[in-house]
Amino acid sequence: MTASADFRTREAAVLDVGSNSVRLVVYGLQGRAIWTGYNEKVLAGLGREVAATGKLSGEGVAEAVDTIRRFAVLMETLPLAERHIVATAAVREAIDGPGFCDRVVAETGLKIRVLSGEEEARYAALGVIAGNPAAEGVVADLGGSSLELVPVTGGEAGQGVTLPLGPFAMEADDDDPIAEIDTRLRPAKGFEAKTLHAVGGAWRSLALLHMRQERHALEIVHQYEMSAAQVDEMAALLGRLSRPTLEKLARTNRARALTLPHAARVLSRLCRKLGVRTVSFSAYGLREGLLLEAMTPAVRARDPLLEGCRALGDRESLEHGLDRVIVAWLKPVLSPLKPQFSAERDAVMLSAGAALADVGSRLHPDHRADVAFEQVLRAPVAGLVHAERAFLASAIHARYGGQGAPEAQLVARLLGTGGLERARLHGLALRLASDLSARSAELLSTTRLVVDGPDLVLRVGRAHADLLRGDKVRKRLGTLAQALDLSARLEVETT
Repeated sequence: MTASADFRTREAAVLDVGSNSVRLVVYGLQGRAIWTGYNEKVLAGLGREVAATGKLSGEGVAEAVDTIRRFAVLMETLPLAERHIVATAAVREAIDGPGFCDRVVAETGLKIRVLSGEEEARYAALGVIAGNPAAEGVVADLGGSSLELVPVTGGEAGQGVTLPLGPFAMEADDDDPIAEIDTRLRPAKGFEAKTLHAVGGAWRSLALLHMRQERHALEIVHQYEMSAAQVDEMAALLGRLSRPTLEKLARTNRARALTLPHAARVLSRLCRKLGVRTVSFSAYGLREGLLLEAMTPAVRARDPLLEGCRALGDRESLEHGLDRVIVAWLKPVLSPLKPQFSAERDAVMLSAGAALADVGSRLHPDHRADVAFEQVLRAPVAGLVHAERAFLASAIHARYGGQGAPEAQLVARLLGTGGLERARLHGLALRLASDLSARSAELLSTTRLVVDGPDLVLRVGRAHADLLRGDKVRKRLGTLAQALDLSARLEVETT
């Protein structure tokens, strides 16, 4: 399969009927990369009365059906390669859940797949793996009615459990909510882990609130981390706030804001129960888990970070596959350096940077470096911690000749001075490779970049010696050599 065919976009839709929200997300699938193209939700509150009455909320049913009718029209119109229509805890547990599904079929023609608790837990875990294949620990997905727990290791999901710990499952007038949470967490014994991967809208809102409290300018939830102690602090803070203050502070809709104290308490007690040290928040969950399961094993095995970077870079690249040639060309110079992250992770960053080397190439040159920086820093690419985002964005900024990293305070906080210098070096290397060859894999392959004692040497075969004419290549090589504390040298090979 050619690279262009490999990254041809396929559209997929997931209609998720949850205990609190009814949501339609339309995704673009490019190989292993998953992009959100359209996202619409309505907080119908289907499950708000299930704990008290055993039935779905009457108002919630009316609003949910009305919403699904709209979504049915959208899905009928869009050119979808696949679609998934699922319901979770509220519909599963309500005695009138089957009647609700029958009504949806009668009015829209859409058949809802009601997930079991085990399936819901498994898909949440697969979603975390979709966004971070290296995830290890336990996945916790807090919905409106339930909490799903499932261990993940080696890219696989284990056996999960469902607990009645969503805000709709708790009694509003409970005198001691913490004691009740602890009681309901008893079946979680055996799920102990150092890292907890948090899924769900309320916990994502909690992460965003913590970022603002910490003045963390990069408001990207995916793979944002909090310590267990920080979770305890947030739970204590939110428990003291009045409703008006909470709504103002949370900067989210009222219904979501009012669930935050409960969500924080559950997370805090869960961390204590499982011995969790770090909470990593995931923007991926059940819906992305459904998409991952539908992929072929060969596609699932790929790295979503590299797939996402290649998909982004291919939009503006003159030649598919150039990134792999750049990686092979730069490895002799960059691989021996002291690791920035780790030797293995630095190799991934080299591949990711090479794949992104053409992002922004079609922008106006006066703004190219800064705009490309922003595109890479906030790109919806999976598998990146915040420091890695800052590294790649800074590298691409240098690749286009940018002077002084944008959002310097943020970058310095995430990378430190040494990390920023290393990112600049990475970008200068990408700039030399791109400008030397005019982004041609064939031309770049006729040259070699090596370190020879105190010199950084660019070697070109006699047949392509004219590539070295002019000032541009000398300048690019000299700048990179200086960053490496080496002298620059050009050589024409005689054989």
